[in-house]
Amino acid sequence: MSEEPPAAASRGNADRRRQPLRALWIGSLRPRRMGPRRASDRSVAAVDWHHPQWLAVAIVILLLSVTDAFLTLAVIDLGAEEANPFMAPLVVGNGRSFALWKFGMTALGVVMLTLLARLRAFGRVPVSLLLYTVLLAYVALVSYELWLLDHLTYGYL
Repeated sequence: MSEEPPAAASRGNADRRRQPLRALWIGSLRPRRMGPRRASDRSVAAVDWHHPQWLAVAIVILLLSVTDAFLTLAVIDLGAEEANPFMAPLVVGNGRSFALWKFGMTALGVVMLTLLARLRAFGRVPVSLLLYTVLLAYVALVSYELWLLDHLTYGYL
């Protein structure tokens, strides 16, 4: 009575865990789990595939974060002050530590939001909505900094 189930017999004896790069490549091209198996399955590892627009949003957020860092340093060189009390000590000097911390924290947050995008925060709000909210906030921030840079450069303030 020790027959193998049909699914296990069709897999063969090769241990797929010994070829992680091949598994990642094939899993990227042909994802198997595009949604949770059950309605109650809401864990982070429940899917193999995420929507491409979330990758695009994440990349745009990171690009806007880098733009924000450069614009912040440029505006500070023209006499402005950093409004964020946590980042203000890092702006001193050449700004390298400021840029590294800013990008690192933003990248970590964006990766977490992207991984959790299918879940709901506080039981109601889709995390993907939070990702789009961060994108809009960065668009507003960079727009404000461009306006501020223009006004500081040409003496409108």
